[in-house]
Amino acid sequence: MAIIHNENSRVKIPALVHFTRLGYMYRSLKDTEGQYDEDTNIFIGSFRDGINKVNGTKLTDRDVKDIIADLKNTLNQDDLGQGFYKYLKKGYKGLKLIDFNTVAGDNNVYEVVTEFTCKNGSEEFRPDITVLINGMPLVFIEVKKPNNKNGIQAEYDRINKRFANKKFRRFANITQFMIFSNNSEYDDMEVVPLEGAFYSTTDYERLFFSHFREEDEIIFEKISEIDEVVEKEILVDNNLVSIKGSGEYAVNISPTSPTNRIITSMLSHERLMFILKYALCFVDKVDPDTGIRRLEKHIMRYPQLFATKAIENKLTHGVKHGVIWHTQGSGKTELAYYNTHYLSDYYQKQGVIAKFYFIVDRLDLLRQASDEFRSRGLVVDEVKNKAELEKMFEKPGDKNNTGELSITVVNIQKLSANAIAKPLDYDLSIQRIYFLDEAHRSYDPKGSFLANLMASDRDAVMIALTGTPLISKEYKTKDVFGDYIHKYYYNRSIADRYTLRLIREGIKTEYRMKLVSALEEIKAVKGSLPRKELYAHEAYVQPLVRYITQDFTKSRKMLNDDSIGGMIVCDSSEQARSVFEEIKSKNYKVVLADVQEKTILTENHIVQVVVRCI
Repeated sequence: MAIIHNENSRVKIPALVHFTRLGYMYRSLKDTEGQYDEDTNIFIGSFRDGINKVNGTKLTDRDVKDIIADLKNTLNQDDLGQGFYKYLKKGYKGLKLIDFNTVAGDNNVYEVVTEFTCKNGSEEFRPDITVLINGMPLVFIEVKKPNNKNGIQAEYDRINKRFANKKFRRFANITQFMIFSNNSEYDDMEVVPLEGAFYSTTDYERLFFSHFREEDEIIFEKISEIDEVVEKEILVDNNLVSIKGSGEYAVNISPTSPTNRIITSMLSHERLMFILKYALCFVDKVDPDTGIRRLEKHIMRYPQLFATKAIENKLTHGVKHGVIWHTQGSGKTELAYYNTHYLSDYYQKQGVIAKFYFIVDRLDLLRQASDEFRSRGLVVDEVKNKAELEKMFEKPGDKNNTGELSITVVNIQKLSANAIAKPLDYDLSIQRIYFLDEAHRSYDPKGSFLANLMASDRDAVMIALTGTPLISKEYKTKDVFGDYIHKYYYNRSIADRYTLRLIREGIKTEYRMKLVSALEEIKAVKGSLPRKELYAHEAYVQPLVRYITQDFTKSRKMLNDDSIGGMIVCDSSEQARSVFEEIKSKNYKVVLADVQEKTILTENHIVQVVVRCI
């Protein structure tokens, strides 16, 4: 019999076999009539067995069918599955749906199926591989063979159309995240990702495909050997016994293939439990111009995941101070959000209550950070004065009376010498955790503000967040806050498409001549001027901004993409101020943030301009 070479033989079947090495049971879909709920694709028997094992109960099929019927109503909502996720994470009417108490979820039932049809009426789709946890289809994988037409973008377009279809609302809402792979290595030079293995959460409008680059190679050493009996069962069930023994199959079954690597990284039991419990969040966003609310579902970027594990590792070894060096735009505020949950549980296991503070050095950042935390469901305490801050230090708990986690956002200038964490009058252990935003900028070790912060609680955990740590002769960021906990550099962020690649583009000749002419006119009128005054003069800045705004608008129209932002790099704070005033006069909504090191000008959904002094 000739060997069939397609996505099934090259990617899907090897991936199914690989799952069994990770402790998953392969489930055949033959003769499964009546065994699962067709509206949710929840397997009734596995759901019953999983819940009973996790909770020590003896629920019957009738009992769990009633639960599934109730979950179905929740899954019908236009909430991206937020209601269902709350049940998944916190339990349903006193019943845990998943075992999060053990590190690898030892009491859960882990299964995989292939070509499991998601159907509503006459419309349907069939993911290549569906991952079942206690019978619930929480993750699915779509695979393509290497060098397929249009690469992974073919799946990107397809899944966007599917999840925009309300017929598939329940299946979108029960799915926690997805993996897409054509079993190829990443091509980091691609503008649009075509090759590689990517992951994403669900969305009704447009997904974002993220890279995953494993940083803990030990995870690959925990993979078991293949059970040949189970392997044969999979090959027979899928009519592909002929590929067994072929050289290509031996390559594709390897744990180091791109598809199998991302399966290990994201779906090995321990890693999956971490992702389901800590790496997902719902963000309630409001358009500032229209007031329209839109819910988004986010999943940790891989550097956020490994930074979280690195923080835990440092704390476990008694290190309480350190620096997270993640490039600008890599989600450091969201990293702090994720860690409020992770570290709260970390300390709770030790009988300690964690109390979180997010330290900023500007009022606009205080508002921005507060909004970001609130949009993710945290209770935010904003400190308006020094007296309020001192009261915050006296609060014993990390949760308010609703049971939700809270965080105190405070401007470092509010910290006086009197803002000292006072010991409590009763036996209750507290661990205060400070996240310092933009730690490279205004936290002068010779100043009083930082000294007051450090003196406020000598035993506090202090995590400094920065995209550009200082390494000057005067002092280094890590000398002030401790060694690096985790690093994520600019070049990697570009490769991962979180940061746009910079492309040098020359100014059109007509505008270049206008700028040269403007400089000559300024010199003729003012004579010799220092460079920073020359390039900040309104006669030079006006034609410069006119060119930028026109070119920016033209690019959006040409690319048909209104989400495009931009960055202006200035050579002085004087020029930054001039550019700010000129852009503001062009009816762009801008906010001046800082001119000591960098000035940020932002306009929601129309333009984002960063003016950096160099």
